[in-house]
Amino acid sequence: MDRILTKDCLQKIGAKVLIKGWVNNVRSYGKLAFADIRDRSGLIQVVGGPDLGDLKIESVVEIIGLIRSRDAKYFNDKLITGKIEIEAESINVLEKAAELPFDLHQPDLNLSLPILLDNRALSLRNKKIQDVFKIQATIVEAFRNYLSAQDFTEIFIPTIVAGSTEGGSEVFPVDYFGYQAYLAQSPQLYKQVLTSIFERVFTVAHAYRAEPSVTTRHLTEYVGLDVEMGFINDWLDIVKMADGVVKAIFKAVSEKHQDILDEYGVTIPKTVKDTPVIKLKDALELIYKRTGRDIRNEPDMDPEGEREICRWALEEFGSDLVFITHFYTKKRAWYSYADPKNPDETLTMDLIGCGVEWISGGQRINNYDQLQEKIKSRGQDPADFEIPYGQTFKYGMPPEGGFAIGLERITQNILGLENVRQASLFPRDMERIDNRLSVSGKKIVKIKKDGKVSKTSKK
Repeated sequence: MDRILTKDCLQKIGAKVLIKGWVNNVRSYGKLAFADIRDRSGLIQVVGGPDLGDLKIESVVEIIGLIRSRDAKYFNDKLITGKIEIEAESINVLEKAAELPFDLHQPDLNLSLPILLDNRALSLRNKKIQDVFKIQATIVEAFRNYLSAQDFTEIFIPTIVAGSTEGGSEVFPVDYFGYQAYLAQSPQLYKQVLTSIFERVFTVAHAYRAEPSVTTRHLTEYVGLDVEMGFINDWLDIVKMADGVVKAIFKAVSEKHQDILDEYGVTIPKTVKDTPVIKLKDALELIYKRTGRDIRNEPDMDPEGEREICRWALEEFGSDLVFITHFYTKKRAWYSYADPKNPDETLTMDLIGCGVEWISGGQRINNYDQLQEKIKSRGQDPADFEIPYGQTFKYGMPPEGGFAIGLERITQNILGLENVRQASLFPRDMERIDNRLSVSGKKIVKIKKDGKVSKTSKK
């Protein structure tokens, strides 16, 4: 007999079927027992005797039984199979699960984040936690679908690189067969190279930031949804494309996962046809007028400033989104295009959503000589970027620009999660690589400044 998924049992009333899955829960009443069996399509109730009641939660089983309709008074509207059940005829335990360390299937798994991450292979089996990553999969799907419809080509780029993308020390060194290499901070340079080939490109890429930061919104390894496009008329083309992508993501999530949004008690962020756009210096002035907090001389907006400018956008325009533009040249990366009207500002933007930066991007310098000078001005050697980056511009690059969306961060904010780690399957940060690095007695391999490896024990 071939296996059938639980959701397909709806069309098999009166038939004998074989299901396989995990034991989600068991309710035993002496000679009568009930169990919910879980597979990738959902849950179904199984009715049986003491052998069913003896099953351990999370054991892997296969069950043969007859599908029948439930009495109307026992319908479960929370399940798509809530009007049927399986009367078990045979039960085979494929693998017995050990005793669980906590009640895994309570609707709200009320445990601390460190405990959830210490037991990640188990906590991910909780439906509400799983649903985070169903939303995330739809975000990526919508991103791909929207850009493919706009004639973009998906690309796949390396994450081991010869130098840092933006300079500075916030990179992870790699011993590459005796040579110095790094984990990529972003796919930025490669997606620019490929814009000269395909004109419009996007990628879903892992990126690595060695920032000494432990916050609720930063990860050491994250997934970027990156976009780059050539032959733009001006930087506003980048704003328009970013706006379209985000709204396409919202549409897909709301159409496909309203049940999950309800489960989390959230609604899709409010949008308007034309998302408000404001220059950084005007935003800082506005924050001062609204709150009296003076950050007008700061080179960037701080987290509280981002929250305040979002409050303004919601009050004035009914939008949870707002574009901040014209960041200062000294703050942005060397490939950022300076505003011809004011060289101290760049034609760049951030999209702030629900008080947090979601997107960063803008127009790039596309002239070879200008790039050489910019790289030198940041204390770097243009020769380090010549292959393949410099070659691209030496042999002709159209006006172009792009942006990147932080996948975990947009997931976090759509669902209203407290910590970005909740939006990462296996989060990496200063304190964790699956195991907590600070666990007492944990043996840790450390890289010394001279590149040699030593083993230490955390006490």
